[in-house]
Amino acid sequence: MIYEYKNENYDLSKVTRLYPAATVEVPGGESAQVSLEWADLKRDKITILYYVLVFDFDPLGQTPLNRKELKCESKDELFAVMQDVNAYFKK
Repeated sequence: MIYEYKNENYDLSKVTRLYPAATVEVPGGESAQVSLEWADLKRDKITILYYVLVFDFDPLGQTPLNRKELKCESKDELFAVMQDVNAYFKK
């Protein structure tokens, strides 16, 4: 089951974890991923750089080293992608 978005392929049959996140700016010019809930709670105090849907491919219980991130410019785009991916899992 291959999901394609912006010329990137994601093999959904091998996904072990799938979750959304917001990438925020942190002091020093760095960035960090946080939960969408945390980003919403702190939105007046943080800068959201972009949103991601994270696809982990490592077995559960292992440190996730093999992951792909699908980058979205807005939360609306992220939610549309999540609905798209959900439709693939229902096939």
